[in-house]
Amino acid sequence: MANRPATGNPQLSRRTKTLLVVGAVVLVVLIGLARLIDVYVDWAWFGEVGFRGVFSTVLVTRIVQAVIAAVFMGGLIALNLYIAYRTRPVFVPVAGPEDPVARYRTVVLAHLRLFAIGIPLLVAIIAALSAQGDWQTTQLFLHQTPFGVTDPVFGHDISFYVFALPFWRSVLSWLFVGVGISFLAALVAHYVFGGIRLAGRNGSLATAARAHLAVLAGTFVLLKAVAYFFDRYELLFSDRKSSAGGANFYGASYTDLNAAMPAKLILLLIAVICAAAFFAAVFLRNLQIPAIALALLVLSSVLIGAAWPAVLEQFSVRPNANQREAVSIGRNIQATRDAFGITPQTVSVQPYAGTTDQSAASVQQAISTDQGTVPNIRLLDPNRLSRTFTQLEQRRNFYGFAPTLDVDRYTLNGQTQDYVVASREIDPDNLVGNQQDWINRHLVYTHGNGFIAAPANTVNAAVDTNGGQGGYPQFQVSDVDTPGPFGLQQPRIYYGELVNNPDDYAIVGADPGTPPREYDTDTKQSTYTGPGGVPLSNPLSRLAFFAYYGFERNILFNSSIGNDSRIMYNRDPLTRVQKVAPWLELDNDVYPAVVDGQIKYIVDGYTTLPRYPYAQQVSLGDATRDSANNGTLAPQTAGYMRNSVKATVDAYTGQVQLYENDPTDPVLQTWEKAFPGTVQPASAIPPDLRAHFRYPEGIFKVQRDLLTRYHVSDPNEFYSTVSFWDIPSDPTSDAAAAAGDPQPPYYLLADDPRRGTSTSPQFQLTTALVSLRREFLSAYLSVSSDPGSYGHMTLLQLPTDTQTQGPQQVQTQFLSSPQVSTELNLLRQQGTQVLYGNLLTLPIAGGLLYVEPVYIERSNQESSFPQLSRVLVSFGGKIGYAPTLAEALTQVFGSAGTARTTPGQAAVPQAPVPAATPPAQQGAAQAPAAGAAPGAASPQVAASINSMNDALNRLRTAQQQGDFAGIGQAQQDLANAINQYRAATGGQ
Repeated sequence: MANRPATGNPQLSRRTKTLLVVGAVVLVVLIGLARLIDVYVDWAWFGEVGFRGVFSTVLVTRIVQAVIAAVFMGGLIALNLYIAYRTRPVFVPVAGPEDPVARYRTVVLAHLRLFAIGIPLLVAIIAALSAQGDWQTTQLFLHQTPFGVTDPVFGHDISFYVFALPFWRSVLSWLFVGVGISFLAALVAHYVFGGIRLAGRNGSLATAARAHLAVLAGTFVLLKAVAYFFDRYELLFSDRKSSAGGANFYGASYTDLNAAMPAKLILLLIAVICAAAFFAAVFLRNLQIPAIALALLVLSSVLIGAAWPAVLEQFSVRPNANQREAVSIGRNIQATRDAFGITPQTVSVQPYAGTTDQSAASVQQAISTDQGTVPNIRLLDPNRLSRTFTQLEQRRNFYGFAPTLDVDRYTLNGQTQDYVVASREIDPDNLVGNQQDWINRHLVYTHGNGFIAAPANTVNAAVDTNGGQGGYPQFQVSDVDTPGPFGLQQPRIYYGELVNNPDDYAIVGADPGTPPREYDTDTKQSTYTGPGGVPLSNPLSRLAFFAYYGFERNILFNSSIGNDSRIMYNRDPLTRVQKVAPWLELDNDVYPAVVDGQIKYIVDGYTTLPRYPYAQQVSLGDATRDSANNGTLAPQTAGYMRNSVKATVDAYTGQVQLYENDPTDPVLQTWEKAFPGTVQPASAIPPDLRAHFRYPEGIFKVQRDLLTRYHVSDPNEFYSTVSFWDIPSDPTSDAAAAAGDPQPPYYLLADDPRRGTSTSPQFQLTTALVSLRREFLSAYLSVSSDPGSYGHMTLLQLPTDTQTQGPQQVQTQFLSSPQVSTELNLLRQQGTQVLYGNLLTLPIAGGLLYVEPVYIERSNQESSFPQLSRVLVSFGGKIGYAPTLAEALTQVFGSAGTARTTPGQAAVPQAPVPAATPPAQQGAAQAPAAGAAPGAASPQVAASINSMNDALNRLRTAQQQGDFAGIGQAQQDLANAINQYRAATGGQ
């Protein structure tokens, strides 16, 4: 006789069970404690910056969503398992001693409570973790603001598509998942409990099981009918033509409107009928009716939903696409312009000849009288000079500058000048040796020191003079030792771009009477007295940060940390702004500015939407990638974009401020409802801050990419693509040109392209555009950053029947010049590396002036850094190549080219003339400074001239000896002497 198989289950000992329970409890406690510490650290940080309402709103939203999802999913699974259990057959035949279902049934019934609670609980936890992340969709739905614009197909306000529709689709997705998982759970439960039997020829299905599963299946199909209803709206985001290889536009195409949309309604009706058939199966034993209905739905979705639109597309639309799609293309053009702010109201299109037909005398006259563009031609390339700033103005190894510098403008003595600017920040990665000790890293070397600026249109001297010490920026330094010309009152920098590691925290402040310990200079230490950082006076707070930073014992036991100490963390401006405004997309091109005596980091924030009806969808990462940057925006797709917020981070206090930049933006208004009081109105922007706002590169790159196509208004012309443009590849880099990396846009101070020459130049962001797949110039795009005209674009469109050289062709012309190629080859043979600076395109005198600085540096030298060697100029096919801009312009225009250049660009002096000196006054100050005898001048004039000569002599000596500190001091003394000379001569 065969032995009966054992039916008992192995039992764990009480000790093992106890250990397992204790281990699980300890694990949960540790995980929970770590999470609580993270929450406390964030809570304290948000309290420091005054945005705790953002933290609580996000936290509550995520918790509520998690709870709702957990209750819904867990409750739904529990309900269906309960129904399956309560309707199980009373008697279930056993197929035999080896029946696996009987064994599973025994285990389940023996641990019924564990399965009844454990399975729904597990599903609830997974659902809660999945649901809590998408809090933004909920907040946008709850606080939606109308756009005041309706779509051309259904007539709904745009807010329905961007705020409401995503929410309802999300709810529908959760219903699909809940019903689908419930169906699977019920199916398994009925099988285990015997309601479904597969034994025998055909198996069997209990009445209760059939009814239960039929209701779930009918509900699922009914939800599919609702999905078909929403699918009609989704057609407005269709990219059918783009994926089919036709005209590249977004939105509902002819096929979508005339085939796909009616198909959705037909499928909706069929789905309702199919759902009714499943519900009828509750009362009918025959499952053929719901099976036939399901087959009808599947067949209809193939024939009506896919085949019919494909046939219409292939045989009716494509042969006549330019006519069939004209309406849809027109809608796409209008929607894209609206979504990305490139409407005729914001972009002024003007014809521009590009090649002047004026006489040489007229051109010379225009150049000689120009007061806005030529005097401000930028020679310093911020993408090339970070190492130059570092070598000449770093001062100590633990300081540093951002890898890419910035361009901004300042007004001194009534004259606006653009500068290459940088903040001298603390760089923890540069600490060496004992400097990396915990005390030095976190208590001593806590902050940077100073704001460095250099006039963008001049250098200290020509490279061939001053013993080869020319070609360097004329630094204007503002730090703890030197006030500088910008009115900087607090030069210490505790927050900056280089402290972007989570472990780059600083503990500052000290109890009264404690000697200062924070490094300022070799002879000066300071103690932080600002409000930045989280107080460490509470022992529990110190204990929390001790655990948060990997159980760092120094936080608990270092005697220098007292009741007045504060810990600074999240010190990177981008991180700080992103945490207080998680609904913004941030431009990573952060720049420092001196505002009301303080260093402020200015961060541009964008409100974006992933989709907008009929609008082009743009990959932000790809659109903002160029030869100087791998992308100033995150790699995501957007169908709507506005530069709606300007944010600032105080370099000393870390305080974050958000300001409205586009109060009319409905997306911004929606977020302001969700987070009331977080964004200050535009009227609250201080004038000194507004004067430093720049139109950001990120949105400008997206807009120029779109304008290469969406400057075309006629649908037929758009379809043919004949008038499309391209962004030129960067000609100043062989690698970029080979890879096709776009030329970056450039900030510069020049005449307003709308008005031509003027006495008030405009700070603007500019770019050149070339013909499609060709290198001839087609357009010139600029956007103003001045407060009065901020954001207004000017598009100078060149005639299509002319061939004006574009950047690549001009660069080829430069390098093909015998003089240029010969000299550059000689330089390279002497162990010198040649670097090309930004190739600027400047509309002037009816033509286009190209200017490119050429830098040199020693090859294979870690300590080498670029210096300006030559300037290349091109206008009307003529080339200038000289050590100074003035000489290069003279080669092209004759003597008129030097009439309006600054002294630093024309006959470059042997020593720098400070940028604070207006061009008209620099010439007057320069003549006596070159060594003129005092003569019959007053004693004050004679003394100032002697001071200038003495400063010049000390400057030459310091430059020859490589004494950078001496250079800076001599430059400052020279500036003071020039001011004395002006005062003595009445500003003559």
